[in-house]
Amino acid sequence: MQARDIGGDVTFIYGGGARPIAPRQLPRGIRLFVNRASDLARLDELLESPGAGEEPVVAYVISGTAGVGKTSLALHWANRVGDHFPDGQLYIDLRGYDPGPPVTPGEALEQFLLALGVLAVAIPHDLGAKASLYRSVLADKKMLIILDNAASVPQVRPLVPGAGRSLAVVTSRSQLTGLRVRHGAQRGTLETLSEEDSLQLLTEVTRRYRHDDEPAALAELARLCAYLPLALSIAAERAAGRPGMPLSDLLADLRDESELWNALSTDDDAEANSVRSVFAWSYRALAPSAARLFCLLGLHPGGELSEAAAAVLARGDLRQVRNSLAALTGASLLAEQGYRRYKFHDLLRVYAIDRAQQEISQGEQLAAVTRVCEWYLRSAFNCGLKIAHDMTHLFELPPAGAAETAGAAFEDHPAAMAWYLSERANLVGATRAAFQTGNFRLAWQFGALLERIYTTFNHFQDWRATSELALAAAGQLGLPEGEAAMHESLGRLARMLMQLDEAAAHYDAAIAVYRERDDRPSLVKALNGVAWARLFAHRLDDAMSALNEALPIARELGEGFLIAVILFGLGYAHLQLLLFDEAEGYLDESRQIFRALGDRLNETMVTSFHSYLALARGDITRALAAAQEAVDVSADLDSSLFEATALIYLGKAQLAAGSPGEALESYLASARRSRREGDVSREGWAIDGAGRAYQMLGRLDDAADFHRRAIAICRRLGDRWKLARSLERLADALPDDLDEAGRARREAIEILADFPDPKSRAARERLLARVGPAR
Repeated sequence: MQARDIGGDVTFIYGGGARPIAPRQLPRGIRLFVNRASDLARLDELLESPGAGEEPVVAYVISGTAGVGKTSLALHWANRVGDHFPDGQLYIDLRGYDPGPPVTPGEALEQFLLALGVLAVAIPHDLGAKASLYRSVLADKKMLIILDNAASVPQVRPLVPGAGRSLAVVTSRSQLTGLRVRHGAQRGTLETLSEEDSLQLLTEVTRRYRHDDEPAALAELARLCAYLPLALSIAAERAAGRPGMPLSDLLADLRDESELWNALSTDDDAEANSVRSVFAWSYRALAPSAARLFCLLGLHPGGELSEAAAAVLARGDLRQVRNSLAALTGASLLAEQGYRRYKFHDLLRVYAIDRAQQEISQGEQLAAVTRVCEWYLRSAFNCGLKIAHDMTHLFELPPAGAAETAGAAFEDHPAAMAWYLSERANLVGATRAAFQTGNFRLAWQFGALLERIYTTFNHFQDWRATSELALAAAGQLGLPEGEAAMHESLGRLARMLMQLDEAAAHYDAAIAVYRERDDRPSLVKALNGVAWARLFAHRLDDAMSALNEALPIARELGEGFLIAVILFGLGYAHLQLLLFDEAEGYLDESRQIFRALGDRLNETMVTSFHSYLALARGDITRALAAAQEAVDVSADLDSSLFEATALIYLGKAQLAAGSPGEALESYLASARRSRREGDVSREGWAIDGAGRAYQMLGRLDDAADFHRRAIAICRRLGDRWKLARSLERLADALPDDLDEAGRARREAIEILADFPDPKSRAARERLLARVGPAR
């Protein structure tokens, strides 16, 4: 492609690695929905176009007391109006009032961004950056977002879409007044049902089973339920399940239960006492096996649970457990969440935990939690064997102590993947439960195992949570090698997130343990890890020190692959230090080893750096040939990220050859591949190169725009060295804007003062020579 072929219509949009996806996450609404006509009408008004000069509503809060039917209303309306939101729906239970930890805004944003097609590696770690990316992805979409069971404004605020056509519907026991002040949210308070609607609900549930109940008795039942839909549904199911029992007898039982709660409770909330009374009344009607299962389900370490997990908690026959689950769902004490998956209302989970504490010994409770955690660990191990890239050098699990803890088995990758995606949150919950119950070895094993899965799918938030718990568990166990392994895990995570100082600190902690224990194989890997964290931060002397220590150990161990990787790192470092002869020696040996190992992909990466070396020496022909070879081989091997890197070096060579049009094509191709793979750092590198190409084409406005995009990425990632280089290039693209150019050069000068290497010193001197006085 020649320069004349690149017209003014070339566009490039930074999209965070998002692929076009229209998620449909709404759960089913409840089977029986009564009236709420005025509340539905208020929600329907949100679908109307705003009047002249009015901003569209971006958030609507449904507030009300516990059990009043906020979730039911939101889901009933959302399922009814789905066609008004063609780009899909998002749903999350924020668990704001659950006995366990609530969902954090960061966790919710990660789930939403993944559902919207953003690759995990493209999701920033910082909460503000996540929220910004979320709003950017939603900007041109019309989506419905249901934020269920929110506890506070800070939990919800980052999840509210920005200006646009999307709408968030929030349910909460709180009015969340701050959302109205900050986001102009509208609010509706959901009241209890009227007596008439309460009677309709009771009648609809019971009419197939009971035919002669007196209206006055039904009215009394509704009053005892405080006209709350949750309590009414449970009471109606209880009455339907006793068709031969006069309603007057059922009411007498409920009055007795209500009087007991009133006597024992110090809470003057009549509605809360009514709900608890109905729970207890229905619970005491359960068969013993169902009642015991109800208690045990309250101990489950996550929100949803599968039938298999319920069987492990109960330590019972699967058929009997299925019968008990059917009894609980039939009594509305448990809700089905899809095929053989279940979930408590948060009030019912609190009640189940209370019953467990009253009726099951602490030893039995601990045994049940340990049993289900061990089942999750073994299931995750079996799952990892099917879906993780690497399960080698991991601990061995002893034979299961009982059949119910043997773990789920998976026939193939799709089955294992489906299980993992449905159990992700529960795996984090099981790790936390193991730690909180003092089962530190199990908690450490979770961290070590789950890292293998998280590195495969880049689920960074889960990775950090479980690895930090495992690190603490290893400390409790007095297991230094376990602490070192988790420091390495967290170091890898931080390096992938470009949190390079944190990465180096974790690697240094691991290195100290490996030195003390003379664990040379682990030491050399940790030294290589910290070296690359330092190389990414352009801390070349520190990186060289680690690599020079690692290389002789790797040679002594005969670890061919590690030797080649370390040599490659040394070659890269010497290139950055402008020591070209030394760099060539390291790169040549690295390439020879990769070639002997049959590792064409990593050999191709070395070839890319041979292109850079040739360019630095002024051999443009060789630089072009090497970069093109690297592009062709990596494309042949279907490695987008390696190809993206090779394209950047090809673009550099093409610029040097005086072909900015071809260079622009290479840089844009690299940026597209990097974005598709979610490598934000590499994308920013390519975007900056495209800015240089535009500048050579004389298109200075485009050049400045692309350099600004690269600068934004560098700031987001905290990549100070690349930030300084992009600032310098931005200044060069602004010959007519001396103020912005001067600010950019002065900031770059300040940053480069922290880097003592020859390339940074030369860049700083060049900038100092050009910067004018502060304006």
